[in-house]
Amino acid sequence: MVWRAYGFVVVLALVMSALAVVVADVYELPLRDPDDAAGPTYLRLGLVIVAAFLTDVLPRAVRRSVGVADLPGSFRRVVRERWPSRQIALVAVGLGSWYLTYVAFRNLKSFVPFVRDGVDDAALVEWDSALAIGNNPAVVLHDLLGTDVAAHFLSVVYIAWIGFVPASLAAAMVWSRNVKIGSWYVTAVAVDWALGALSYYLVPTVGPIYHQPGIFKELSDTAVGRLQTSMWAERVDVIADPWSTSAVQTIAAFASLHVGILVTACLVAHWAGLSGRVRWLLWGFLALTVLSTVYLGWHYLTDALGGVVLGAAGAVIGALVTGNAAALRRSRPVEQRQPVQVGADVAE
Repeated sequence: MVWRAYGFVVVLALVMSALAVVVADVYELPLRDPDDAAGPTYLRLGLVIVAAFLTDVLPRAVRRSVGVADLPGSFRRVVRERWPSRQIALVAVGLGSWYLTYVAFRNLKSFVPFVRDGVDDAALVEWDSALAIGNNPAVVLHDLLGTDVAAHFLSVVYIAWIGFVPASLAAAMVWSRNVKIGSWYVTAVAVDWALGALSYYLVPTVGPIYHQPGIFKELSDTAVGRLQTSMWAERVDVIADPWSTSAVQTIAAFASLHVGILVTACLVAHWAGLSGRVRWLLWGFLALTVLSTVYLGWHYLTDALGGVVLGAAGAVIGALVTGNAAALRRSRPVEQRQPVQVGADVAE
């Protein structure tokens, strides 16, 4: 069952890791653990998984206990029911493979300036102008929304994505008992990382905030603005001497993975037949994320469109390799068909 669910993403993780090792060896670059401003991803993901586990088990244990003294025993009984060895194996293999893919992705992203000379931002500026009928999309948004309150709000939206990824993975792996849907989402996001790395090498760019910083100088000081400054400093340090810093180079604009991964989440939620409220929340978050990436200068409008294509491809590929191809063709939601389950669902 573990191999059927996560065989593809295990192979993808190994291939991505091998590519990162080869590129590092050929160009004499260090491999790094990709910490960021929010701390190590493995730590964030681990904390989210623990929190999801507790919210999955503890309420059930409380409801089923006959008193405070019975709570530890009730907790153990629920754990045995909800978390048999196969469920633990699925979570460990799925998230472990996803994380290995992510580490390889971050290192491959950091290597882009050493492998590809120059950037293609000028071409994307022209494409954006054509899409916006001769205008700069970021300037249009600044004129429409202003540069103060909107800047703070969209900064929060953009940073919220950092927490969304581990939280959504935890929901797919821990709360859901549908192995096919959980493996679909985890695999699709891993595919997004792989496609994102490929796009960075095909179209190396730094993004509007670094290519045309003057456009964004009127924006209020926000957490995103400070993050952009620190990321550029890290890029400079890495390019100057990658062995003298523990940082990784994290700047690459095309395609937008913020957009891509949310498109994947929206499509999987739609095809899997999740509740209308969840789907609407995801589509709304996607719309705000697209707005924030362009407004704050992280991405060109072209990058966002590239992210839509990337995210859709990730969702489709994930479906094909995890046995969910039928969900792409049928109108009836996956959740209305018999799910593949591991462990006993506790009757509430």
